Amino acid sequence: MNAGAIVEDLFGTQGWADPYPIYVRAQALGPVVPVGPSTFLVSSHRAVNQVLRTTAFGASSGEVGPERDDRTGTGSMDLLARSMLESNQPRHTRMRTPIAAVFTPRRIAALEPAVTLAVERLLDGMAEAGADGAVVDFMDRLAYALPVRVICELLGVPEADRYRFRELAHDLTRALEFRVGPEELVLADEAGRELAEYFGALAARRRADPQDDLVSALVSRPDEGAPDDGGPDSGMSDPELVANLVLLLFAGFETTTNLLGNGLALLFQYPAVRQALAGGGLAPALFVDEVLRYDSPVQLTSRVALVDGLEIEGVPVPRQAEVLLLLGAANRDPARFAEPERFDPWRADNAPLSFGAGIHYCLGAMLARLEAAVAFPALLARFPELAPAEGAVPVRQDRIVLRGYAELPVRLGR
Repeated sequence: MNAGAIVEDLFGTQGWADPYPIYVRAQALGPVVPVGPSTFLVSSHRAVNQVLRTTAFGASSGEVGPERDDRTGTGSMDLLARSMLESNQPRHTRMRTPIAAVFTPRRIAALEPAVTLAVERLLDGMAEAGADGAVVDFMDRLAYALPVRVICELLGVPEADRYRFRELAHDLTRALEFRVGPEELVLADEAGRELAEYFGALAARRRADPQDDLVSALVSRPDEGAPDDGGPDSGMSDPELVANLVLLLFAGFETTTNLLGNGLALLFQYPAVRQALAGGGLAPALFVDEVLRYDSPVQLTSRVALVDGLEIEGVPVPRQAEVLLLLGAANRDPARFAEPERFDPWRADNAPLSFGAGIHYCLGAMLARLEAAVAFPALLARFPELAPAEGAVPVRQDRIVLRGYAELPVRLGR
């Protein structure tokens, strides 16, 4: 057993089908393991949390790790590099601050009535589609439709345009995976260009005719469009604005879509949990946190050592080395979670790292939790006989970074 073989398995079909046995193998080697001279595998909760919270480990460094060397300069990677996702301090905070003003706890809590109404309308659509026992794809009808509706309302994307985004975002996020073929990268680049053009045009319309939405708020800032001089008050350049709007779109629904699909699959697998959630014996927030821990919508991220002299759990990490952070493994670390392989929404002191930590902690984490906490009880109340569709097989996405279902066919019952 060696770390190189573990990485090969993780990035292959075995990884996206079921990465958890691979994580057990990784943890058996230790919390931090070198994979060659410039890449490290980190699998413990403590070590992953440490790296995420240490700004000396950056999201990027201008140079990328060996897994991505052949992908620099592509359209999709250029687009992502201009966003918060791939930026370090002080540029990261300069871009994040105005956007974070929209995602405060008070403002997210105020969205609950709108989310509840959206869920009810989508359940009406599911009921119509599933009448007379017809098979319904949960991923299409609710898991995707709910978060894309919510984030598009926040951004100010007209309803008539939203149908385009699922396929485009799916193609663009191929660029986030650590092993991407040339054909997939072409699709990612094409999607990135189309999304950038769309949000560039939307920003221009909002400058001319502001509305009550996030795009209007960002383009109306006095410092918006200023040159990027790296200072904390220099605002976002136009390319940065577009890149971050694209990021908000796909980050606003990809993770939540996977959370909803993974959560429903677990409800089918654990009927006692389902009964408790439907009957009020289990708080939706506890269920959502355990779904995030047990089958995280985001399994893997990476950081780059920006300075000399860094260590992780006593292991020296040279400058420019890439650190692969196994979030899914950290969420099942036996040193942090008792019986980590057991799905237990009542477990005490749950602390999944699914949304990251530190300065890159996901801005939409509270919104994703709200959407899921509203959707699951409403779904079970509307369709108490909801069940997997016999003869129809759920289909997992062929990815390791973003883990979820492409299709989850169900029957609604009476």
